[in-house]
Amino acid sequence: MAAAGSAGPEPMPSYAQLVQRGWGSALAAARGCADCGWGLARRGLAEHAHLAPPELLLLALGALGWTVLRSAATSRLFRPLAKRCRLQPRDAAKMPESAWKFLFYLGAWSYSTYLLFGTDYPFFHDPPSVFYDWKTGMAVPRDIAVAYLLQGSFYGHSIYATLYLDAWRKDSVVMLVHHVVTLVLIVSSYAFRYHKVGILVLFLHDISDVQLEFTKLNVYFKSRGGAHQRLHALAADLGCLSFCLSWFWFRLYWFPLKVLYATSYCSLRSVPDIPFYFFFNVLLLLLTLMNLYWFLYIVAFAAKVLTGQVRELKDVREYDTAEAPSPKPRKAEKPLRNGLVKDKRF
Repeated sequence: MAAAGSAGPEPMPSYAQLVQRGWGSALAAARGCADCGWGLARRGLAEHAHLAPPELLLLALGALGWTVLRSAATSRLFRPLAKRCRLQPRDAAKMPESAWKFLFYLGAWSYSTYLLFGTDYPFFHDPPSVFYDWKTGMAVPRDIAVAYLLQGSFYGHSIYATLYLDAWRKDSVVMLVHHVVTLVLIVSSYAFRYHKVGILVLFLHDISDVQLEFTKLNVYFKSRGGAHQRLHALAADLGCLSFCLSWFWFRLYWFPLKVLYATSYCSLRSVPDIPFYFFFNVLLLLLTLMNLYWFLYIVAFAAKVLTGQVRELKDVREYDTAEAPSPKPRKAEKPLRNGLVKDKRF
């Protein structure tokens, strides 16, 4: 199938072609699966899953490392910065979370951008190529393995952080499901050697998180020192607009037409008996539905801005802690002298 890539990248399909071809391939695969069930799943795991215990241990240690690093950065960098800039108490309490996530996602997205556009990997311009040379237990290039370790351990940390560190929001349950699905996808795609498409998925999602946290930081800093900061207010408005556009373009346009098309249709053309076809496609479809769920919030927020119901950008998401019931104080929370609340908490 490598010869198929020599003819040039396959044109990106339309939504109609995605649904028609993807659904047709799924139905054909279901009809052709004579012994589908737990027995086939067990055999598939034994034959195709390659994940050594030391790799799982490294993943767990990485998640612990992110938690320790966040704690140190929050106490020694982010909180002192919030105090020095004289942020409003509520903004100062939320700023460390956004600063931490902004720095990680910026670094992670920059690295995946380098892999897709600074190397010879053709995955972005030719998504079907992610399955051209697939083999059971094939070696994972070291540069991609590094990306997987960083991202997998970070999402492991994020599950803990959503429950115990981050501010609780109206969409926190969906966010928790998102982190679990993402971690399962990262670990299983590495084990089954679907790492090529995995890098594409990470690239298409991280850019929105970069813009979201950038916008929130500027929202928090626009009232620093008790005065209105026009530069931060402008950056927040532009960041919000960029976030809304990129969410649709990367997650609802490119993601289905590049990733879902490759996994649901092109994968079976390259590897007719590709293992765990339905498992991965269901998880990716669930990820798409969650992206659509959050996009509805974005559209509702934009409608309020256009109709004048929201005159000033106070937070990027209307379902943020501003409108969510505050969680009960934890034992670790203690008021500081200046009235700030110690951050409880990727």
